[in-house]
Amino acid sequence: MEFACSFLPKLAGAPAVQIRFTQTSRAGWRLKQQQQQQHANQTRSFRTSTAFFREALGGAPTKVRGQRKVYDSVDEAVADIKSGSTILSAGFGLCGTAETIIGAMAKRGAENLHSLTAVSNNAGTAIGGGLSPLITGGQVSKAICSFLGNNKALEKKYLNGEIAIELTPQGTLAEKLRCGGAGIPAFFTPTGVNTFIQSGQIPERLKGGEVIEPGKARETRIFDGRIYNMETAIHGDVAILRAHKVDEAGNCQFRYTTQSFGPLMAKAAKVSIVEAEHIVPIGELASHEIDLPGVFIDRIVQATAEKIIEVKTLRSNEDIEEQGKNNPALARRNRIAKRAAKQLKPGFYANLGVGMPTLAPSYLPPDANVWIQSENGILGMGPYPTEAELDADIINAGKETVTLVPGASVFDSSESFGMIRGGHIDVSMLGALQVGANGDLANYMIPGKVFKGMGGAMDLVSNPDETKIVVLTDHVDKSGKPKIVQHCTLPLTGARVVSTIITDLAVFDVDRKKGGLTLIELAPGVELDEVKQKTGATFEVAENLGRME
Repeated sequence: MEFACSFLPKLAGAPAVQIRFTQTSRAGWRLKQQQQQQHANQTRSFRTSTAFFREALGGAPTKVRGQRKVYDSVDEAVADIKSGSTILSAGFGLCGTAETIIGAMAKRGAENLHSLTAVSNNAGTAIGGGLSPLITGGQVSKAICSFLGNNKALEKKYLNGEIAIELTPQGTLAEKLRCGGAGIPAFFTPTGVNTFIQSGQIPERLKGGEVIEPGKARETRIFDGRIYNMETAIHGDVAILRAHKVDEAGNCQFRYTTQSFGPLMAKAAKVSIVEAEHIVPIGELASHEIDLPGVFIDRIVQATAEKIIEVKTLRSNEDIEEQGKNNPALARRNRIAKRAAKQLKPGFYANLGVGMPTLAPSYLPPDANVWIQSENGILGMGPYPTEAELDADIINAGKETVTLVPGASVFDSSESFGMIRGGHIDVSMLGALQVGANGDLANYMIPGKVFKGMGGAMDLVSNPDETKIVVLTDHVDKSGKPKIVQHCTLPLTGARVVSTIITDLAVFDVDRKKGGLTLIELAPGVELDEVKQKTGATFEVAENLGRME
């Protein structure tokens, strides 16, 4: 998402930020109304049905144990959702989103349902769907999410001060929800340490380039010599989710990656509403088929909205090396991906980021036995599907359609990021905007230009001692500026996290502890002088300097 604002460059370069708060108190509003009334009594007066100050007290609908959970109408199921409520909206991209329920909420209109706080991994998309109808309709006043993407409607509302946005790393968002449902008020995480998340430098609300509401700085604590941020739990008034099968007791079964945030949000809300593709009698779901127990579900409606595939990607039978012969950009990407594949050893569990990292498995031998993890809840991700294999419920972290290999497993986002933060993944590959000589990584924001949100990137680099972080990137950006620099000037995704850098020109080892680069390989046809010229950092040269194959 692109921003043309003056505040971001200042935030990036300034050690401290001066913030002017603008806030209207209710007492001040009432005084103003009294003054206006006095003035009206002296002149002409009139009455209007339009309120100057809309009450939005929020709170959950009434929960009554023992009543029938299946509703005949989705409109009836959402009729008592209150303005000012916190809505937990499940789904990843448009996979698993409660389109039927969201449509019914949107139909109530901003006059009857407004000032909502929406919690979702994605606050709508550029193509519509998800929370988009509620946001464009002016029913959402604040969004808590990890990724904005190219949602121009959301961008405009943010810049105009019509909506507040609290950006939260994806794994942290999942854990905040898990804790909310488990009665845990707060937790400490390594995610976001030494970034704008820790310092609170990402504004929540803007207007005309002015920071109206700043981000919240995190309390920190040191455990075993390492700094951790404190994050607080998220609780919702209402959760809305979609499931494949739901029995009349509320027991839910999800298909594949639709469960990424569904169970977490149902558990963290006071009242949960599920739209079911199939409503079945109690007993039809065997005990081992139930992904979410009925105790967490209060209302059930029939799903009527069609599933939306956000990024339909099909397998190509063309050889990528042959394609690269006529496409210099693809040839560069292939060269990087081919070298990156050597980082994937037999038996490894690897997370591959969006873009170039997804090409690396193409260069693995058939018997490589490498398990690919996708942070939206897959371990054992396969290639893109054919038209016949296409399934809207199986997507990767880039929202692309994919397949599963034999032995693959699927799970929710809390489980997924637990694997990552816990150091159970052997290697993680990501792209970069900048990489520092000390292993600093910046890959989610260019102040004043690019700001799509960090998604899961901060979580992916949160345990670099256990999970090796490999950066795949072009050596220079589109304007010819080095991406490998002595010190990152862009906001960090993680500090001292990168161990290896693979570019179209060279391969570097990074000493994260001491801070320094060692050139270990040159690409075919590339000489040392070119690498020195195009690298914005000093580096050592390995005694046995090799060539990328």
